[in-house]
Amino acid sequence: MSKAKILIIEDDKEISRLTAMYLEAEGYSTHIIADGAKAKTTVHHEQPDFIILDLMLPGLDGVSVCKQLRQFYQHPILVLTACSDDISEVSLLKLGADDYLTKPVRPHVLLARIENLLRRYQFTAQDSKQLQVGQLKIDTNKQQVSCNGLIPALTTAEYEMLLLLATHAGKIVSREDCCRALRGINYDFNDRSVDMRISGLRKKLNDDALPYQTILTIRNKGYMLSNG
Repeated sequence: MSKAKILIIEDDKEISRLTAMYLEAEGYSTHIIADGAKAKTTVHHEQPDFIILDLMLPGLDGVSVCKQLRQFYQHPILVLTACSDDISEVSLLKLGADDYLTKPVRPHVLLARIENLLRRYQFTAQDSKQLQVGQLKIDTNKQQVSCNGLIPALTTAEYEMLLLLATHAGKIVSREDCCRALRGINYDFNDRSVDMRISGLRKKLNDDALPYQTILTIRNKGYMLSNG
């Protein structure tokens, strides 16, 4: 029985073929497209559980594809990129990617990232608690957030970051704890990855101007969701 349906958006035929072959050997079903312009229609039609997205695509580049998909697609998106510098990482987090890997991709690392992201998504999808902190409401059945009448479209990583802060409302959550919750205890993390997701959350919650009212920065300690 297939574990999950994975859409591979990659124009390199050999890379996509080998990736699909490896994932199918691990029990996943796959679908491949090579043109970024077909991504939106394909996602609506195929309803994948996970997307592997290359940045360099014909028709529509990966950055534009990710932005387009994030208007309606809430499942994990893993980006493949040839760049590994900090600027690329910041850009990827801003556009809505849940995680990224630099090429050439090692199959066992790709599989580990996919499994980790799917576990996180499935765990939050099964959680039936309703959380409310001040004007912030989290419906964990629908994985939907509302704040002061706004219903922001959050990525899986942003949603889980907010859920972590909400379950510890009024208490400081360290950057280390944020990263462990998002990427696993043994992941080699850095502060910028967490900070960028916090920045994205603030923007979507309409709280990106100082002084912050919802997600507070506690200097040299971490972040705290205000319960006031």
